[in-house]
Amino acid sequence: MKINRDSKVVVLTGAGISAESGIKTFRDADGLWENHAIEEVATPYAWQANPQLVWQFYQARRRQLLEVEPNMAHQALVKLEEFLGDNFLLITQNVDDLHGRAGSKNLIHMHGELRVLRCESCNEVFDYMEPEHLGADYVACENCASERLRPHIVWFHEMPLKMPEIYAAVEDCDIFITIGTSGHVYPAAGLIDIAKQSGALCIGVNLDHPLNLAQHDDFLLGRAGEILPKLVAEMID
Repeated sequence: MKINRDSKVVVLTGAGISAESGIKTFRDADGLWENHAIEEVATPYAWQANPQLVWQFYQARRRQLLEVEPNMAHQALVKLEEFLGDNFLLITQNVDDLHGRAGSKNLIHMHGELRVLRCESCNEVFDYMEPEHLGADYVACENCASERLRPHIVWFHEMPLKMPEIYAAVEDCDIFITIGTSGHVYPAAGLIDIAKQSGALCIGVNLDHPLNLAQHDDFLLGRAGEILPKLVAEMID
C-alpha cells in the first residue's frame, strides 16, 4: 500500500509497542498492577487516601524509563512522520517517553506522561527527571506554595487529555493504524469506530488479536518492531 505526502495518517499506540523495549505493562493477567489493585494506585481516590503509596509506585515507573530505549517500531513511526509532516498524528495511550525520545513530534499523550509532574493547585506541569526528583519523597511546586506535585497521569475516573484534538484528527484521517493495543480501554478503543465511520482505511499491528479486531480492514499479527519498519517502507518508498 502506497501513500503520498497529502495522505492523512493517524496512529494509535498501546502497551504492546513499549513492551518490546522492556517497559513492564502495568496490568498483569490477574488484574494487579505490580501487585497492587487498580483502586490502590490508579485513581484520584487512591491519591487522596494513600499518597505515599501512589507516589512510590509512580516513582518506580519513572525510574524505569532510564533503563529502556526506543525500539525499531518507534523509529519506523518517526520515518512515517518525517514523510508526512503535519499530515501525521501519533496518539499514544502509553505514559512512557519512548516516542518522544525516538524523535516523534506530532504526538499526543492521551493518558499523561510519567516524566511530567503536575501541580493540583496551579495546574503548572514540570518535566522532572533529574536524580533529585526521582529519589524524592515528594516534589514541591516551583510556581506556587504547594508542597506536593502529583504524577501527570490520567487515572481511572479521569478524562483523557486533548480529546477534542484527537476526535478531530481521527474524523479527518485517510488511514488509521493501531499498534500494540488490546481494544479494551475506552475512549481509545472507540477511536477506530470513528475512523471507520469517516471512511478511513484501518490497519492493526499487535502480538494478539484485539477486542475490536473486526473493525480493522487489515491486521498484521506479530511484533511491531519487526512489522512496522517493513510496513512503513512499503507505504512511503
